[in-house]
Amino acid sequence: MAYKSGNNIISGSVSYREKNMQDLLEFIKKLQSDQRFASFDEVATKQGIILKILSLLEWDPFDIDEIQPEYVRGDKRVDFSLRINNSNAVFIVIEKEEKNIKNSREQLMDFAAEEGVKIAVLTNGFTWWFFSPHLGRNSEEKNFLKIQINEQKADQVTQRLLEFLSKKNVVSGKTAESAENMYQAKQKAALINEYLPKAWQEIIRKPEKWLVDVVVKVTEGLCGYKPDNETVKKFLSSDAAIYLEGTPSVKPGPPSKPQEKKSVQESHAGKAIRSFTFREKKYAAKSWKDMLLKICELMNQEHKDKFEFLINLYGQEERVFSKNRDKILISEKISGTDIYVNAGLTPKATLTLCYEIISTCGYTEGDLSIEAE
Repeated sequence: MAYKSGNNIISGSVSYREKNMQDLLEFIKKLQSDQRFASFDEVATKQGIILKILSLLEWDPFDIDEIQPEYVRGDKRVDFSLRINNSNAVFIVIEKEEKNIKNSREQLMDFAAEEGVKIAVLTNGFTWWFFSPHLGRNSEEKNFLKIQINEQKADQVTQRLLEFLSKKNVVSGKTAESAENMYQAKQKAALINEYLPKAWQEIIRKPEKWLVDVVVKVTEGLCGYKPDNETVKKFLSSDAAIYLEGTPSVKPGPPSKPQEKKSVQESHAGKAIRSFTFREKKYAAKSWKDMLLKICELMNQEHKDKFEFLINLYGQEERVFSKNRDKILISEKISGTDIYVNAGLTPKATLTLCYEIISTCGYTEGDLSIEAE
């Protein structure tokens, strides 16, 4: 027997909303296990994945006042606009082609900002990027959440989708509030990561007495001799202390680029990589991304203590390395690490990054050669 209670239809002890949550969880598990979904084209993805998920999040796919397909304004469009009281609340764009993701993302950001839409979603069906178009300076900062259905646990995916895309939370404003909180948390973490090395440098440039006392005590314990305070202060203020190998808190900035690097980049412009040779060993590479991942893997194997430094490389305007894959729009995990690298860079930027990596680890540009055509 079923009867209505508020907006829920109750049957026994299970509410309509609870049943939808369970159905959503089961559908996510089906997406993860049924390989047919991965072969869907864009039209099939819209109908078989996106609309199905939206319906389980309590949006009515048969009501264009809730889900308006092909929302167009001038020369701009989105695949779906989730609407509340005749106003656009969430824009959704489906993009199956990886090469088009960047352009689709920028167009989505511009359109959503113009329309005053606070939540924008870009998805290929399995990866969902959530943006706050009105926050941040660029799309990397605006991207506050990334859901990867095939890489995360089904219950985690379900919880995130409910939290940020359910009709209930969008209508109440909780989605926009949660998005802003996540954005602020990311900004806070980024600023802390940026200024921690500077704070450490400031401390050892002008060491406080407590730091001097600690170094004196540890030195005496290691060698049996007690250094005087002035010797310790002088050491702490020196470049030797700031860039001392084995000091985990200090992350020196990227080394200056070799002067010839630009000409090397230009010589490979518009070409497809076939292989590369590093220190006289040849490696096959089907793409520039393959070379970047292999270089990262090699440097991690040979210079594990230094590899952590690379997380902050190019770490201000655009995230290149991160232990949090949600901070990078198109990311790949580096083999043997918990570090993700930006796999959406242009060939020129990828080559530049590879040279920066090997240079940071003590190699020269001449140690890396590339075969491209």
